[in-house]
Amino acid sequence: MPENMRAIGRIISIQVQPTSLKYKHDGVGYYDPTPLLVVESLRLSNKGIIGVTADAGGVMDVHHVEHPQSGNSRRANGVSIGFTSHYQAMRARFGERLLNGCAGENILVETDSIMTLADLGSAVAIQVAGSGQLAYLTRLKVAAPCVEFSHFAANAGTPLPAAKLKDTLQFLHNGLRGFYATLTSEQGEISVRAGDRVFVVEDV
Repeated sequence: MPENMRAIGRIISIQVQPTSLKYKHDGVGYYDPTPLLVVESLRLSNKGIIGVTADAGGVMDVHHVEHPQSGNSRRANGVSIGFTSHYQAMRARFGERLLNGCAGENILVETDSIMTLADLGSAVAIQVAGSGQLAYLTRLKVAAPCVEFSHFAANAGTPLPAAKLKDTLQFLHNGLRGFYATLTSEQGEISVRAGDRVFVVEDV
C-alpha cells in the first residue's frame, strides 16, 4: 500500500437513492428515507452510481447525471460517504431511532473517529477486495444538512422552532451528515461492495 494512504475502516453497507428523499405535504417539506435501497454492489463512475441488486438488476441513484431527477449537472455529488461514528454522535443527541443509513449516504464506513473534511485528505480510496484495485474519490465536500433532514433527525419530522432548527443544522454540518465525492474520470467504472477497505489519501 502506498505510504501516503492511511486506513480508516471498511464499508459495512451500500445503498442507492432511486428517488429524492424530500417531499411536500400541504406545502410543508419533510424527509422520508423509505425509498433507500440496500444493494449487493455499487458501480461507480464519474457520472455517479448504479446499484446492483441480488438478481443483477441495476438501479440508478438519483444523483447520477443521467437520472431524470438529477441535480448533479456539474458532477459534484455523484457519490456520498458516511461513517458509523457520525451515526453514534447523532443517536447520542437525537435518540436511537436514527438507524445507520437513514441519512442517505451511498457508502457507510465503519470507524470509531469523527471525520472532518480535513481528516479525509485530498482523496478517499476504496480498495476492491480480491483484485486490490483502488477507486479514488476526489473533489470531496461536506454534504450540508437540509432543513427536512434536520426536522427528521431532531424531531421525528415535526417542524422545529427556528432556534432549535438553527442549532440542529449547525450540529449536523461540517460533515456529520456525510460527504460528497466524485470518482476520477480516468478510472472508467469500478464496482465496490461491503467489506472493501477504505483509505485516506494524504496527497495525490
